[in-house]
Amino acid sequence: MAGIRRAVVASTAIVLALCAGLAQADPHPWQLNMGRGATTWSGEPYFLNNVALGVCVVIGVLVFGAMFIAMFRFRKSRGAVAEKWSHNTMVEIIWTTIPVIILMTLAWLATDGMRTFYDTTGSQMTVKVTGYQWKWRYDYVDYLGKPVSKVGYMSKLDALSDKTRQLDSGLDPYAVKTGDENTYLLNVDKPLVLPIHTKIRFVITSEDVIHSWWMPSFGWKMDAIPGIINSAWTNINAAGTYRGQCAELCGQDHGFMPIVVKAVSKEDFAKWLAAQEQANAPAPAAPAAAATAAAPATAQVVAPDAGGHG
Repeated sequence: MAGIRRAVVASTAIVLALCAGLAQADPHPWQLNMGRGATTWSGEPYFLNNVALGVCVVIGVLVFGAMFIAMFRFRKSRGAVAEKWSHNTMVEIIWTTIPVIILMTLAWLATDGMRTFYDTTGSQMTVKVTGYQWKWRYDYVDYLGKPVSKVGYMSKLDALSDKTRQLDSGLDPYAVKTGDENTYLLNVDKPLVLPIHTKIRFVITSEDVIHSWWMPSFGWKMDAIPGIINSAWTNINAAGTYRGQCAELCGQDHGFMPIVVKAVSKEDFAKWLAAQEQANAPAPAAPAAAATAAAPATAQVVAPDAGGHG
């Protein structure tokens, strides 16, 4: 029993280390656990992952611990004699009941998380995301109950990454940085600008083949399928830049269509959106030219000829 107790303590320490370590918005090298994310919902999959991981680690330690204890402590060379019984009804009931309870608990937690994920009611903003080979298009549909007028644009791999990825470019991928962050194949020419502390509804589709809009910091990905509109939502907690990628094999340049979200304050977003609407507004029509006044018609008088003929 002392060996089993030590195994349980060790497994608990491992789980706590994995759950506590290195959780941040974006993945980074040698990260041991999935990130907590940067939205109000991203904590759901993070929590569920930690619960499932903890259950798996504890079960694994108990099973393998019992197996190794039986192998080494009760081996034949130490004079151990095997018992003659073949089964135990109570033990069989226990090892059947406990897994059923565990599975039902995990299923309940997962179902509740998915229920909240698909609930887009109360959204304050709608963004349409359209996948293309090999870029994304973003169209702002409405914001705070008002339609957005003609604000939309394509977003594709930034020029430096695109140049560096070419064969024989001679450029170092590790030198492609934004600030101190290596952003090779993870940067775009035009990021998706979103406000924080706002429930944002995404409607996601595709114009050609199946893509998948994946943003790890949001805690989800959603397939972009031609002819089908899928929906999802997010509510970003903090301003910052968040990076993702297409997560569905979609052709030769699948690995070169990153996603970048720039989250800003509500005030800054309102200013940015107003500037975009103004820039995309049609030019005012030139004022109509004043009608030219018609000249009065002049009657032509024909003089009688010299012969007196009228």
